[in-house]
Amino acid sequence: MSAINSIDLVELTNNIKAWGMALGFQQVGISDIDLHHHEAHLQAWLDAGYHGDMSFMESHGMKRARPDELVPGTLRVISVRMNYLPPDASFAKHLNSPDIGYISRYALGRDYHKVLRKRLKQLGEKITNALSEIDSSTTQYRPFVDSAPVLEHAIAEKAGIGWTGKHSLTINKEAGSWFFLGELFINLPLPVDKPVEENCGSCTACLTICPTNAIVAPYKVDARRCISYLTIESDEDIPESLRPLMGNRIYGCDDCQLICPWNRYADVTTEADFHPRQALHGQSLNTLFSWSEETFLKNTEGSPIRRIGYEKWQRNIAVALGNAPFNETSISLLKEKRGMVSDRVDRHINWALDQQLNRKIDIQENRQQKRLIRAVEKGLPRDA
Repeated sequence: MSAINSIDLVELTNNIKAWGMALGFQQVGISDIDLHHHEAHLQAWLDAGYHGDMSFMESHGMKRARPDELVPGTLRVISVRMNYLPPDASFAKHLNSPDIGYISRYALGRDYHKVLRKRLKQLGEKITNALSEIDSSTTQYRPFVDSAPVLEHAIAEKAGIGWTGKHSLTINKEAGSWFFLGELFINLPLPVDKPVEENCGSCTACLTICPTNAIVAPYKVDARRCISYLTIESDEDIPESLRPLMGNRIYGCDDCQLICPWNRYADVTTEADFHPRQALHGQSLNTLFSWSEETFLKNTEGSPIRRIGYEKWQRNIAVALGNAPFNETSISLLKEKRGMVSDRVDRHINWALDQQLNRKIDIQENRQQKRLIRAVEKGLPRDA
């Protein structure tokens, strides 16, 4: 873009940020494409097998840290964030209600991939239109929203959006971490923003709170233990040793964000698309498990949940029912669903039935013990 001088680029960058805010992003930053210092950490993470069954992570190799290999000609990455915390989210309430299906807050509304990608494309079009009056060269841009080998958190860090927390998510001092990230790769030498200072300090709350101890060290997550991976990415049986630790979490997990002190400053979203859908929010496990595949597809239309498919949905809820308090209706539902979806789901149903029946036995034994105590106290025969 030889016809664009430095003043034009500064003005253009200011316009890009203004356009981005007008499109609904809460922040827009610019990063260069030098991510080489992340390559060693990425390779060590892959070598340790922390990516689990996500083979695409390994097959892309270092392309994830080299934006210009992913999109040749890329000179800068425009990084954006968009808040998704819904009003009246009822976080703790649902986690503390073991018969309610807990769904990660980001997934309760419309699929964020679609929302952000559309806005990023509109931002790219605005840039192209603005430059068409200055330079006849072709502006090249490509939007990404968690759908390609992109180190989005590293880019957001370089673009001044926030710092990477010990749970590996991006944290902003004024906005916490309840936001989506998106990137617009572009072939313009825009002035870049400065990274912000890391502010986790000595806090290790996210490591301590993780239900499955998936954050094995600061800034290092073993996906194989992460509930988000287990309920969304993994197509395999959920390891039995981890099932009791999952509680009622049936899609994703928010614990590391819930405990983060910086989220005291998080703002609720202004996007109606991210508000919770009634069919998904605060529903009982029995209600969600009773859905047919047709109902599942209808209620998750336009939702990120739909991509896991009905089989995983049933698998996840079966585990949660196994962790739930004893309930005769739950037992009936589990028996009714057995043999209807797949052998994999059946294995999780059988496990859940074992847990439910064990609780039933415990309750019966506890009642018997109480009767014995009462009889002894009253001086009555033990079988009274």
